[in-house]
This record gives sequence, structure tokens and C-alpha cells, in this order.
Amino acid sequence: MVIAMTLLVLGGLTAAMAPRVLARGSWPDREPVVALWVWQCVVAAVLLCCVLAMALAGAAAWNGVRGHLFAPAPSQVIDAYALGQDGQRWAAALALLLACGGAWTAVMLTREVRRGRAERRRRRAELLTRSPRLPWEAADASDRLVVLEDDRPDAWLLTGPTPRLVITTGALRRLNRRQLDAVTAHEQGHVRARHHWLLHCAGALAGGFPQVPVFAAFQQQVHRLIELAADDVASRRFGRLTTALALVGLNEDRGAFARDPHHAHVPHRVHRLLGPAQRLPAAHRLRLAAAATLIPAVPLLVAFAPGLRALGG
Repeated sequence: MVIAMTLLVLGGLTAAMAPRVLARGSWPDREPVVALWVWQCVVAAVLLCCVLAMALAGAAAWNGVRGHLFAPAPSQVIDAYALGQDGQRWAAALALLLACGGAWTAVMLTREVRRGRAERRRRRAELLTRSPRLPWEAADASDRLVVLEDDRPDAWLLTGPTPRLVITTGALRRLNRRQLDAVTAHEQGHVRARHHWLLHCAGALAGGFPQVPVFAAFQQQVHRLIELAADDVASRRFGRLTTALALVGLNEDRGAFARDPHHAHVPHRVHRLLGPAQRLPAAHRLRLAAAATLIPAVPLLVAFAPGLRALGG
């Protein structure tokens, strides 16, 4: 039980302190892809702490779980974890509590995925109503670009098996060709990186455990960083000024500086594109990514340390 409690303390400290530590630096705005990887590693470490603590608590509470978990291990390894009879009730309660947390996470993820699919179906039906197929068009046609009659400039991506970029006639009139290409590249960046799955996972964790600081911050940062990453994809191909002008052109009618949640980061994105900070050196990016990869290894080291010491001794 000592190792299980140590893992829980480690997970709690990581969940509480990681958002503050990551919020101190300005480098995430300069390297949003690396920042996304760091956030994923931090969240994975917290979840790994919970899973390992659940496994060890279950092994302390029930002989059946212990037999499966330590089946190939020699006796000195089992003795190193001190899985005795003391505290079985507490161990069982802890294992059940963590198992319920895991099940709740799965339920919330399923809900997020279903909600996303329902929203896509609704938007596709609305799109078909506003832009019906002509009689000679195939019923199963899967156009990747749909032009919608609307005076307000807008563009968005319908994710799914066949992602579709929807762009309004207002956007076609307002943006020039390079700006339209930048918008397309931005949305293609979301598709290639599978950002919608990252949003599903972040939404499930934040919705299931709203009081956990790291999950709430993860959801907030994912929404922001995926847009910055997609902006970088577009700007590398068509230039930062072109991408910024396209962003302003799509948002100025609703207020390029509107404060609704979906567009709250537009002013920051425009400012970032017009006054770009230099990227971190490649060696620095590599060190950050490597250090982040080691974060989930810490709970593994804590969990396996007693067994490794027993084998080495």
C-alpha cells in the first residue's frame, strides 16, 4: 500500500502543479506542437499514477488479483511490495474507487465521441438543407469542398471519415486566392494531426473530473494550441501575413476580437502571426520533447523500483 499511496501523492502533485509550471513560460506559443506533446505526457503520467495505484491496491486486497499481477515474479519481488493482510479493507476501497474513476472516464469519453458524431450529423443535415444536391449529383458523393451561399464570410471543417471543408460565398468574395489557400491549409492541418480526437479526450477528462486542475487546464490549452499549430501549418506554406489577413477577414464581421469562447483567441492568434517570435532551436525542441517523454516514466519507476531492488539485491 505504501507504493500505491506514493503514486497517488505523485499524481496529485503533478495534477496540481503542472498547470502552474507550464503557464510560466512563453515557449508554448512559439512551439505549440511541442507544447501539446508536453501536455499529453503530463496527463498520461497522472492517469498512469492512478492505474498503477489501482493495480497495486487490488493486489494488496485480493489474492486473485495478486496472482495475476505477480504471476511470473519470484517470491522476493512479491515480498518487496509488502502485500500483507493489514489494511485489506482500505486497499479494496481504494482499488474500487480508482476503478470507478476509470469506468467514469470511459463513460465520459464515449459520451464525448457520441456527442461529436451527433453534432456532425446535425451539421451535415443542415448543410444538405442549405446546399441541396442537384438532381444529377450522386447521392453518395463525398465532396471535400462545399461552397455555401451566405453573405457572412466563414469557413469550417466537418470532421468524419471524409472530412469536408465548408466555405461561404462571403468568404470567397472577401479573401483572395492565397488567403483561401491559407484557410484550406489551416483546416487540413487539423485533419492530419487528428485534433478532433485530442479534443474528445480533453473534453472527457475535464467533463468527468472538473475539479482536477490539470484536466481543466488541458482542455483549455488544447483548444488554444491546436489553433496555433494549424496557423503555423498555414503560415509555413503561405506566409504569416497572408494567414493573419485571412483570419481577420473571416472574423471581422462577427468581431475579429469577439469574446465568445470559440473566437476568444483570435486577437492573440492575429498578434502572434503579425509579430512572430523566433522558433526555439531544434536542439531545444528535441530536449523538451525528450524530457516530456520521460514524465510518464516517473510513475513506472516508482511502481517497479521495489521489485527491481529485490531482483538486484
